[in-house]
Amino acid sequence: MRRLTGAFRSVDGDEPIDIRETYRTQLVASIGGWQGTLIAALPPVIFVIVNTAAGLRPAIIAAIATGAVLTTYRLVRRQPVQQALSGLFAVLIAALIAARTGQARGYFLLGIWQSFAYAVPFAASVVVRRPLVGVIWEFLDPTPGSDGTPWHRRRGLLWAYTVATLVATVLFLSRGVVQLTLYGHNATGWLAFARIAMGYPLSVVAVGIGWWVVRRARTRLHAPASAEAAPEIAAHGVPEPARAEDVRVESADDSAADRGLGLG
Repeated sequence: MRRLTGAFRSVDGDEPIDIRETYRTQLVASIGGWQGTLIAALPPVIFVIVNTAAGLRPAIIAAIATGAVLTTYRLVRRQPVQQALSGLFAVLIAALIAARTGQARGYFLLGIWQSFAYAVPFAASVVVRRPLVGVIWEFLDPTPGSDGTPWHRRRGLLWAYTVATLVATVLFLSRGVVQLTLYGHNATGWLAFARIAMGYPLSVVAVGIGWWVVRRARTRLHAPASAEAAPEIAAHGVPEPARAEDVRVESADDSAADRGLGLG
């Protein structure tokens, strides 16, 4: 079966479009970096401060207003629209939950549910031996190889993707467990701190560990093939191009043979 390369022609047919590169660019842009993390952290911080000073209702209004201002700022800066709108949507849902429960800690319930919801597919993918990190990674950057063996049947590669997926699972579970514990103790201020501290900083650590493990596995995967190719080249050598003298001698012999047969 021919392998999908992910490259298509543009509408005018002039330049190919790399689908994987497009998804990779969108994925990096959706993360937002430190600036995106700071923007996402402001609404809960404002919510906690205003709730302490003025009560729940003003805190809800302040959080929604902060989210709306930050969304407008992202749109003016021409940052990804999906990131901006999803941030505002999360603030609105969190504020709605807080209003319905009548408690400030309800603002953080959505984030707690999301942490556990993210952990489930990651953990399930490990159980069925299709770690989610491997599925995503192999889609964006397929492992090179000419033997056609799927990545999930290469033991070293499967192990690396499993470790990276388990790291992500532990990250999501730790977020959910810690924040749920603080929620049970009604520690609203610590909930805001845990949400920020266990957000982007821990994500960077998890991504770093997963990247290191997978890159080592991919490097080791192709090291034996390179080692086997080197002795073969050394034994047989590289074919030399035909020399001009050999060509001339061969041509002379052919001409003599032709004359002997009466063809010349």
